[in-house]
Amino acid sequence: MLTVYHLSHILLLLSFYTALLSHLQVGFCRPTAARSPEYAHSIRLDGDIILGGLFPVHSRGDRGTPCGELKKEKGIHRLEAMMFAIDLINKDPELLPNITLGARILDTCSRDTYALEQSLTFVQALIERDGSDVRCANGDPPIFTKPDKIVGVIGAAASSVSIMVANILRLFKIPQISYASTAPELSDNTRYDFFSRVVPPDSYQAQAMMDIVTAMEWNYVSTLASEGNYGESGVEAFIQISRETGGVCIAQSLKIPREPRPGEFDKIIRRLLETSNARAIIMFANEDDIRRVLDAAKRNNQTGHFLWVGSDSWGSKISPVIGQERVAEGAITILPKRASVDAFDRYFRSRSLSNNRRNVWFAEFWEENFNCKLGMHGKRPGSLKKCTGLEKVGRDSSYEQEGKVQFVMDAVYAMAHALHRMHRELCYGYAGLCPRMANNIDGKELLSHIRAVSFNGSAGTPVVFNENGDAPGRYDIFQYQITNKSIAEYRVIGSWTNKLHLKVEAMQWRTGDPSLPASICSIPCRAGERKKVVKGVPCCWHCERCEGYHFQASEFTCELCPYEMRPDINRTGCVPIPIIKLEWHSPWAIIPVFISMLGIIATSFVIVTFVRYNDTPIVRASGREMSYVLLTGIFLCYAITFLMIATPDVGVCSFRRIFLGLGMCFSYAALLTKTNRIHRIFEQGKKSVTAPRFISPASQLVITFSLISVQLLGVFVWFAVDPPHTVVDYGEQRTQDPLAARGVLKCDISDLSLICSLGYSILLMVTCTVYAIKTRGVPETFNEAKPIGFTMYTTCIIWLAFIPIFFGTSQSAERMYIQTTTLTISLSLSASVSLGMLYMPKVYIILFHPEQNVPKRKRSFKAIVTAATMSGKLSQKGDRPNGEVKTELCESMETNIQEHVARGTRKNVTVN
Repeated sequence: MLTVYHLSHILLLLSFYTALLSHLQVGFCRPTAARSPEYAHSIRLDGDIILGGLFPVHSRGDRGTPCGELKKEKGIHRLEAMMFAIDLINKDPELLPNITLGARILDTCSRDTYALEQSLTFVQALIERDGSDVRCANGDPPIFTKPDKIVGVIGAAASSVSIMVANILRLFKIPQISYASTAPELSDNTRYDFFSRVVPPDSYQAQAMMDIVTAMEWNYVSTLASEGNYGESGVEAFIQISRETGGVCIAQSLKIPREPRPGEFDKIIRRLLETSNARAIIMFANEDDIRRVLDAAKRNNQTGHFLWVGSDSWGSKISPVIGQERVAEGAITILPKRASVDAFDRYFRSRSLSNNRRNVWFAEFWEENFNCKLGMHGKRPGSLKKCTGLEKVGRDSSYEQEGKVQFVMDAVYAMAHALHRMHRELCYGYAGLCPRMANNIDGKELLSHIRAVSFNGSAGTPVVFNENGDAPGRYDIFQYQITNKSIAEYRVIGSWTNKLHLKVEAMQWRTGDPSLPASICSIPCRAGERKKVVKGVPCCWHCERCEGYHFQASEFTCELCPYEMRPDINRTGCVPIPIIKLEWHSPWAIIPVFISMLGIIATSFVIVTFVRYNDTPIVRASGREMSYVLLTGIFLCYAITFLMIATPDVGVCSFRRIFLGLGMCFSYAALLTKTNRIHRIFEQGKKSVTAPRFISPASQLVITFSLISVQLLGVFVWFAVDPPHTVVDYGEQRTQDPLAARGVLKCDISDLSLICSLGYSILLMVTCTVYAIKTRGVPETFNEAKPIGFTMYTTCIIWLAFIPIFFGTSQSAERMYIQTTTLTISLSLSASVSLGMLYMPKVYIILFHPEQNVPKRKRSFKAIVTAATMSGKLSQKGDRPNGEVKTELCESMETNIQEHVARGTRKNVTVN
């Protein structure tokens, strides 16, 4: 399928043949007029073997004119290098002995179409002229001059020119060796089979530039190419490498037209600024375009913004940066590894108008170099000083050897070595050219010898070609720097030979900051942030922080930590969540422990007091056995606080299950038994004078421990179904901020299990309260019915307050502390109410009013019940008996009931 590229080549070939026919029809039948301007002049050196030469002596002209200003370095230096190399070869007795090399050197004017027209000169001798159809005005046949037979061509410089010329030369099998064309396209041996070059292709150069960009840690760059094969193929190679390797994105890829309109370069600068983060500009552009791009950047006040990375077309040339040193400062350029040829420096400095007449452009160079004018016919207009002809290169003008001089000489020497090898093969032992070479040099055979040469070039570097005619990749890396003395120069900062060697410490930037300048689309994400890549631009992203319990698993993803872990401080990994428990020094533990300690001391004091006064009427009237059971329960209610705060383990968890409800069970089982006994006594007293059954101390203990055994049985069933163990609850304090998250070490007791454990005790408490209400009519002077009632009412209030506090804080982060503290304080308060209301008054009488703690006379059961009833009626009228009545009633009833039960008779007890 034909592409635009192929069609353009076909059209150019057609134009070539048209021009060729017109050339061939030119004879000497009429006077010849100048058919071309002065720039079309060529250099001709006589010799046995003629080599062609193509050099950009002039720049590309403006619209309508083929050629522009003279190029002192890229033009004059290079063509002089070719002539100097030919001189050296002709003087060398070992290389092509008795054979003289000549040359036909043409100016390409840096334009491919113009170079195509000029290259017709090289193929004229290979085409037989048919003059039968051509006649002069007088009817005579024309006389054709014999053109030079070109056996090989040195050049061209620009890749676009080399491609255009190579398409023609291959048709006539003329080998071509370029000294500067680096387009990767020219490596295609099927299309450019007669093309070779002593410089490496841009595919190596593009890789070297990519390595530079990577070493500078740039990932967002723009490319700028001159229209044509060199610029476009170089940028294409760079973009292809960036796609294959990844890590570098192309922000914009701009092209400089062959014929730029006014303001075109300012437009390019403005477009580059649209992606201002892409400060690095990869340039595959010719020298003229580089100069105009830098000038546009300067006009737009962008000095110091762009980071230029130039190809070998920039290299270490002075002309692109003259007058624009500041805007070019810091530019990194690349150039095939070369060395200065000292012999050429001596040769060129010795050139003058008198000894260099063979160079038809040298007079123009003289005027340009010394800024003077040669007589009336000088080529430089204006009132300049007149040239004396005594000026000296390097003395009266600056001089620095152009970078491609070495490669021009190497190209000439490569052709000479190939001819030498061919001569040894075809003309062995023959002095000078033998007929086989004199009549016709086979271009295909010469090409095979070119590809086989291997020698050390003019700078001592080896010159070899691969199967595609390419030289190996060896580059020097330069940076354009301005020293403290404001001297601008290119400095070598590294090299590339299949691998980059860069001296970062030798680099210098306009800002003076030693750190590398940035050319990135997005700043790197911080630790704990993932990249959210912009669609279609992998080097641009937004940073999103890994939130909550997520950590940065990779550059682009966040993952959730395991349940028992949380992100570390940088969110780059997970760490175990700290495990906590209720500590003894915590305020949540200090208050319950303090209350519990006071309760234990008070309970122990009451127990000791009762044991010491065990046989006194007050203690006997209180029901000694049941009192000790009740005091034991109170003591356990206080003691459970220590188990609830202790560090959970299997033993602690086991004791928690046993004693959590056991203390309350002891207390309320004893109180229930006592209230039930009182209720039955008075209910029985209304019907009969006989005492009810099971009111003896032994019966009361049996009933109490029977009730307690139900609690213990439930606990043991719980042990069997779900053995006690510890757990770490990570959900209780799993806060929104992972740094505040804690795992709570606790016993595996759910809220439901806790309520079930306390449920039986609460049931006993409620039942006891019911009996307390039923016995509320018992006279206050009789036994403990009223204190028990007040105790139960208060206890119910405490536990009614406990339930909403306990369950209302189930979602709180302080749940463990609040619930443990609430539970332990509620148990301690319940025990304190029982202790304070039931036993503190008795202890007070025993210790401070011993006169009331004396035995009274005994009465019959009927008399006691009747007295109690009358006492109740008197109390309702407002007449209160003295304290002796209460003591007497309590003591008499307790003593008589015990004696009555002991005898087992229904007889009334006689009064003593």
